[in-house]
Amino acid sequence: MRLLRLILFPVLLVSVVGHVYAAPFALFPKAGHLASPDGRFEVRDVDLREPGSEFSGIFHSLWLVDTATGRSRKLCDYVGVAAVAWSEKDSLMVTQYLSKKTSRALIFATTSTQEPVVLDVPSLIQMVPVELRPALRENDHAFVEASRLEGEIFHFQVWGYGQHDRNGFHWNCEYKLGAANLKCEAKKSAAQTAR
Repeated sequence: MRLLRLILFPVLLVSVVGHVYAAPFALFPKAGHLASPDGRFEVRDVDLREPGSEFSGIFHSLWLVDTATGRSRKLCDYVGVAAVAWSEKDSLMVTQYLSKKTSRALIFATTSTQEPVVLDVPSLIQMVPVELRPALRENDHAFVEASRLEGEIFHFQVWGYGQHDRNGFHWNCEYKLGAANLKCEAKKSAAQTAR
């Protein structure tokens, strides 16, 4: 059974990433690098091997490189898989799959060194309406995945399953950058739509 889960998770991950996203996302570390649409920047993956660490596995870092000057800065570290895409306005969207049970979405500005916007389960618990919080608190699988950035509106998906939602839940969300304004709407399943 454990072997089946180990095989099915990557397949599920790739199918969800391919299905959910409107923008062309690249899966790191496999992609290795991703150029911006205008060619000014490139995101690169760097493997970090930490000998003697209490954690096993390969840690990776995403680096942003200015292709004209060669200057670079580290965006973030990750373990496992990260889905990366460029937005329309010099921003980079990243979904970090932190484990087989959760992920988070980040937005990096390429033209400044300001901290990224991070949307994860703990931050969403504080922002969503009270009636939606049990889905995040009581399910042991909850994923936050970047979709697209249109102007100042960041679109992302939240989905999961577990004790609270055995058949799963799926929300389409919008987050207004700068204003920290969040709106989430439950996506109806095919069974709910047929009723």
